[in-house]
Formats: sequence, C-alpha cells, structure tokens
Amino acid sequence: MPMNYLKTTILLSLISGILLGIGYFFGGTLGVTIALILALGFNFFSYWYSDKIVLAIYHAKEVSQKESPRLHKIMDELCKEYSLPKPRICIVPDKNANAFATGRGKKHSVVAFTRGIIDLMNDSELKGVAAHELAHIKNKDILIASIVAMIATAISYVAFIARFAAFSVGSEEEGGHSGLEILVLSLLAPILALLIQTMISRTREYIADETAAKTMKSGLPLANALQRLKDDQTEMILGNSSSAHLFIKNPFKGEGLLTLLSTHPPLDERIQRLKSMII
Repeated sequence: MPMNYLKTTILLSLISGILLGIGYFFGGTLGVTIALILALGFNFFSYWYSDKIVLAIYHAKEVSQKESPRLHKIMDELCKEYSLPKPRICIVPDKNANAFATGRGKKHSVVAFTRGIIDLMNDSELKGVAAHELAHIKNKDILIASIVAMIATAISYVAFIARFAAFSVGSEEEGGHSGLEILVLSLLAPILALLIQTMISRTREYIADETAAKTMKSGLPLANALQRLKDDQTEMILGNSSSAHLFIKNPFKGEGLLTLLSTHPPLDERIQRLKSMII
C-alpha cells in the first residue's frame, strides 16, 4: 500500500478511535451509537446537496461545449485517460486563480474553474489543474471527506453536551468521572479531531497530485500550474474559509497558528514533489 494511502487509513482509524473512546467514556456503547446516529442525520443533507450549496455560494455557472470549448476539450481528453464519466463543468466569476471538484460520486460530479485561473494559465497548466481535480473524483475523496465529517460532527456534538454536563458534576463519584475530567476531554477531543481532519485533507492533496502526474505521465504541468498559483496574490471575494478545503489551493489567507490548521500542504513542497517524480 502506498505511504499516503496508509496514512489516510491510519488517520481515519485514529479519528474513529477518538469517537469510540469518548462515547465509551460518557455512555458506553449506547453513547457511541447515539453519536453516530446524530452524525448521520447532520451529514445526510450535506452529502446529497453539498454540490448545489457550494456552486450557489460561488455563483458557479455550468458552461456548455459551445460556451467553453477549451475547458471541454481538456476534460474530454482527461476523462478518457481516467476512464471517468465527464463531470459537469462550471465557471466561478472570481479573479482568484483556483479550481475545485464537488459532488457525491463519479456519476454525479462537478469541476469548477474560476475565471482567474482560466485567464492565467496556458493549456498545459490548466490541464494539470483539471487532472488534479479529476483525481479527487477518481480517488473518491469526496466520500472520504464525508465520512470524516460525519465522525468529527459526532465528536463535536458529544463534546458540546459534555461541557454542560461538566458543570453539573461535583467531585468524582465511585465508578464515575469528575467534572474536571469531563471538561478537559470535551475540550481536547474536538481539537484532536480537527487536527486529524487537517492531516487527512493534506494527505489527499498529495495523493491527488501524484495521481494527476501519473495520468499525464509528467509532474511538470501541475508543478508549473502550482507555481502560477503560488505567484498569484489575488484574493477570493466570494465564499468563506469553511469551503477552503475544496480548492486546489487555499483561496483565503491564513497567518501564524492558522497555517498549522491549513487544509493544504505548502505549495513549495507540492511543487518540489511533483518535479522530483519519475513517471
């Protein structure tokens, strides 16, 4: 198993372990069951309708072959190489150079490009970006993100309830837990879950880069595209940071400690990895 896939498996196991641990701590098997049921309910709507929500937030408009022959040509070529159904193609009216993939599966997917990235890049670079986004669809990253979100939501919900419980619990009773123990766990668990979510997201970006490079039989088109994105300082006007993980690079600036929680690996590191790949 390639190292990045192994990392994803380990991280998914860790975040699942956190849920099982706090569920058992607060309510045994029943606690875990309740948390999972609630998480499923919270995420059912977002799984089925997240693509429509995201496209609306970014004012993305689907474009036909006639409206954007360049994008359709690139996607036709890559979908044949990936053996994927062609996703819907949308354009986001924003000058920030970026792109993202969304949808609930290979047959229900969308790849959106900002006006900024279309104007900035040549065909080879734009094809590298498209290959990266199609890699997310090919690798079922949207499903993985949904699973992680489901478990993380359960952890956050249990922790939220526990913080209220902590103030109503006095000293430790026989077989029970003190208010301080409950409070500490309720604060630490969501932080650990967030860190693991970030690590999973970063790992999937590396895998998508690698998949794109192998599909194109070269890492240079995507490496050159990422260099262009690194040099581009245009800020995203639409949307907000809650959807930053969808994009090929974070469209919103983060400084200081916020960079530790970035959903994307450093662009310099991604570029170096791509250039060093021997296909």
